Amino acid sequence: MSKARNWFITGANRGLGAAIARAAVAAGDNVVVTGRNLDGLKSAFPGNGNQIRAVQLDVTNDSEIETAVAAGVDAFGTIDVLVNNAGYGLLGVFENMTDAQIRHQYDVNVFGAMSVTRAILPIMRQQRSGHIFTISSIGGLRSSSGGSVYCSSKFAVEGWMEGLNEELSPLGIHAILIEPGYFRTDFFDPSSAMYDHHDIPDYAEFARESREFRQGMNHKQVGDPDKLGTLMVGLLDMKEPPVRIAAGSDASQWAEEKGHILAEQAAKWRHISVTTDGKDGIAVN
Repeated sequence: MSKARNWFITGANRGLGAAIARAAVAAGDNVVVTGRNLDGLKSAFPGNGNQIRAVQLDVTNDSEIETAVAAGVDAFGTIDVLVNNAGYGLLGVFENMTDAQIRHQYDVNVFGAMSVTRAILPIMRQQRSGHIFTISSIGGLRSSSGGSVYCSSKFAVEGWMEGLNEELSPLGIHAILIEPGYFRTDFFDPSSAMYDHHDIPDYAEFARESREFRQGMNHKQVGDPDKLGTLMVGLLDMKEPPVRIAAGSDASQWAEEKGHILAEQAAKWRHISVTTDGKDGIAVN
């Protein structure tokens, strides 16, 4: 039997984070489940004995990050797998959002993930092994109206993780992006998502249509969180795991479509793109 791995999961009290934790426990691994509500974490994982440690963590609080990582190491000796799952969707029209709302979206989705990763990387570098999963979104590849700010935060995560993987691969550490489509979680619930603040009349019709879409989709999404957890456990056994993987039939289709669009646009406009080259420059291919 293989040695149990030690996971550290942010935002694990419900949804994808909780499902991933359950899959890890089912695989015989140990898990540090973290979230802002400690009581909620404990109630979400009753009866798992020594495999689970629940630790309070707000990913925007540096002192709580330090304490939570130390608690994880104290409980299980090391951290082999980090899952940056904590995050939420700021939904609505960009112009209807306040500056404070937008900055908080980045504080949680981008800088929070970076801060937790920075705290855990020294452990993985020392052992010359580890996996860092960051839950992005298919919206990190394909933005859309009503989610422009949320998607932009996931675009940022995509760029960070893609480069991070190249930095860490020589050290035996894998950085992997998970790009879910629509999953059956509380993502659209007011307790999870946040919505634009202002109500500019020019956007009123779009706002109504978006609200109807969310209400019709909520808790009826095609994605099964438990199956995502199983997928991620399986990625740990791959010698060369993917840098990014779309999760769900919808996400896979949109990823393929975006790839085709980018290739077509690059080919269509290449005759203009190449005109900016200088005579004495060095081309990097």
